[in-house]
Amino acid sequence: PVMGFCTPEETELFLDEAPEIEKRLTRDGIRLFKFWLSIGREMQLKRFHDRRHDPLKTWKLSPVDLEALDKWDDYSKARDHMLKRTDSAHAPWTVIRANDKRRSRLNVIRTLLNGFDYAGKDEKAIGRIDDKIVLNAAQFLALQGE
Repeated sequence: PVMGFCTPEETELFLDEAPEIEKRLTRDGIRLFKFWLSIGREMQLKRFHDRRHDPLKTWKLSPVDLEALDKWDDYSKARDHMLKRTDSAHAPWTVIRANDKRRSRLNVIRTLLNGFDYAGKDEKAIGRIDDKIVLNAAQFLALQGE
């Protein structure tokens, strides 16, 4: 909605229907993992700068990305609204603080591996989920002042 790729009505329809679809999937035994990778504004600007000036990364930067730079607050509001409307007991959001790529990726993997019981599961090898990086939607929104 921030960039006008959908109407407000389409956004509301999606936010109404997504939890219902997720509920149907989970009722059928499908386990959903929803991750929101959150980076801070300073880190986003650093990554955009790196992408703009590194010939090996310029492909990662689109005109839409550059236009979105001035819409940080609008994107933050849309994100928070989406998290509130689509977080549920049957399909909760897991927010990963992703400024540190390595730590965030390891914690996504740990969250997934801890979400299943399987033969040979070695919790020591998986490691502990870092609660400074991995938050539920309510914790994240509280930090945002919501």
